[in-house]
Amino acid sequence: MAGNTFGELFRISTFGESHGKAIGVIIDGCPPNIDIDLEFIQGELDKRRPGQSKITTQRKESDTASILSGVFEGKSTGTSLALLIPNEDQRSKDYDHNKDIFRPSHADYTYQQKYGIRDYRGGGRSSARETAARVAAGAVAKLFLKQKGIEIFAHVSSAGKIDAPNLPSEDLAALLKIRESNIVRCADPATANEMIEMIDGVRKEGDTVGGKVSCIIRNCPAGIGEPVFDKLHADLGKAMLSINAVHGFEYGSGFSGSEMRGSEHNDIFHSSESAGVSTTTNFSGGIQGGISNGMDITFRVAFKPVATIMHNQQTIDKEGNAAEIKGKGRHDPCVVPRAVAIVEAMAALVIADHYLRQAAYQG
Repeated sequence: MAGNTFGELFRISTFGESHGKAIGVIIDGCPPNIDIDLEFIQGELDKRRPGQSKITTQRKESDTASILSGVFEGKSTGTSLALLIPNEDQRSKDYDHNKDIFRPSHADYTYQQKYGIRDYRGGGRSSARETAARVAAGAVAKLFLKQKGIEIFAHVSSAGKIDAPNLPSEDLAALLKIRESNIVRCADPATANEMIEMIDGVRKEGDTVGGKVSCIIRNCPAGIGEPVFDKLHADLGKAMLSINAVHGFEYGSGFSGSEMRGSEHNDIFHSSESAGVSTTTNFSGGIQGGISNGMDITFRVAFKPVATIMHNQQTIDKEGNAAEIKGKGRHDPCVVPRAVAIVEAMAALVIADHYLRQAAYQG
């Protein structure tokens, strides 16, 4: 299987399956002398881990990460940094019923066609369980970016048809505190309560619902990103679309920008001694020509409803015969509360990689 590696200079390779012994990640290119705070890394994993509330899967995983290499006396050494996360609460028997049946909107059929074999226990490598390794690696990238003053904040901005208002983004620490005070991870308390009630109702009906995660990257210097194929927003898009259940990505004004005129949409430059170069508006989402312009980088990620539902559905088996299937086991009624940490992690990996690529030019 190809496609397990992401990034160029800050590069990660993940491994492991949903019901295997462990999952993990190897990071190549992490600069030396970064303070590797395992408590911070664990805190990021805790935001993604299953079993944390009534609106997430009840699989009980501590997602306790251990560092196998690349750290000495609390600092990165510049060599390969490896992290391992054991799987502790597999219930493979929950998947025996779909051993020979293709679940609707899952990767069962496509994996079978591609490889001629598939791990039906929780989807194997196609499971979102793999994203825990990304969050661990993203936490290391965040520790690197923290030294550069770069902040990343994401929250659940919509669940189903419930949308949060546009939030003031001046104080990300305050928004983080609000976000972590509710189980849906929305930074608007009133909207969060509405979302929780709706998601819990969907769960009780045996169904699922999608949502969106909005993200802001602050203090990213101008000049990060590459022209043509490696545009910063293109790599952010690839990063986000590689996350399980993601069906859409937009940055800046996104699709709504297509409804505007150029006279409305253009971001006007101005300069001051105190603030330097900035723009009056930020419809560009902090990126122009594929390169950061120093303004906040903003984007949104759309997640589809989780494909496993507790209803009878028609499908086929591996012989092409008609079959019926009903979801079993422990699954999220809505993935976005746990996806916030994954979105932030993938954003950190992209920015860290492009920061190092720009530093190589200037070196």
